[in-house]
Amino acid sequence: MEPITLRTERLLLRPFEERDEAALAAACDDPDIQRFVPVPEPYTLKDAEEFVRGVSANGWREDTMYNFGVFTRGAPGDGADKGGDGGADGGRAADGGGPGGELVGSMGLVRLSLHTAERQAELGFWTARGHRRKGYTAEAARAVADWAFSALGVERLEWLAQVENTGSRAVAQRLGFVEEGIARARIVHRGTRRDARVAALLPSDLGHPQPTPYLPSPPRG
Repeated sequence: MEPITLRTERLLLRPFEERDEAALAAACDDPDIQRFVPVPEPYTLKDAEEFVRGVSANGWREDTMYNFGVFTRGAPGDGADKGGDGGADGGRAADGGGPGGELVGSMGLVRLSLHTAERQAELGFWTARGHRRKGYTAEAARAVADWAFSALGVERLEWLAQVENTGSRAVAQRLGFVEEGIARARIVHRGTRRDARVAALLPSDLGHPQPTPYLPSPPRG
């Protein structure tokens, strides 16, 4: 897929570029992120270069992962604040893509199954220190979820995180994910298996059509 740009009221979401590598390295070299996110420890500039120029770029090109850098919107008139809220532009934005402001975090769709009957994906994210507890991550997640349902035809969006990751869980709950239980030993992190909470979001949960009819299980009892 050709990379796209998404906008919300406060944020600009676009694929990471080489200009972002120093900020990415600084953000990910954070024990709070490394505790739950499978990034190198320590996280160096070389790691950021490999992610931006390799992993992230290849994900878009090969349709295996669609990853966005999340940035604060620039000041009005700086070229990063045009184009309307909540929209998406094919490739670079019509205004040139604009670098946006500060790096807030990362938001992406992984484990894509868009060419099967299941048509599902997993939503993954992290938030940089200094930008937490401001509602940025939930705002970006809503934009990506809406795009996944409306543009990609995703019919089930999954979220999973280590049981102890209360911050990620709060974002999922705010977005409307419905928890389905705890999967034992679901995540391998730093050489050990960890239990994970699993939740899902359907298109209808956000007011989108449900392309394949859904027949829920009857209530027990």
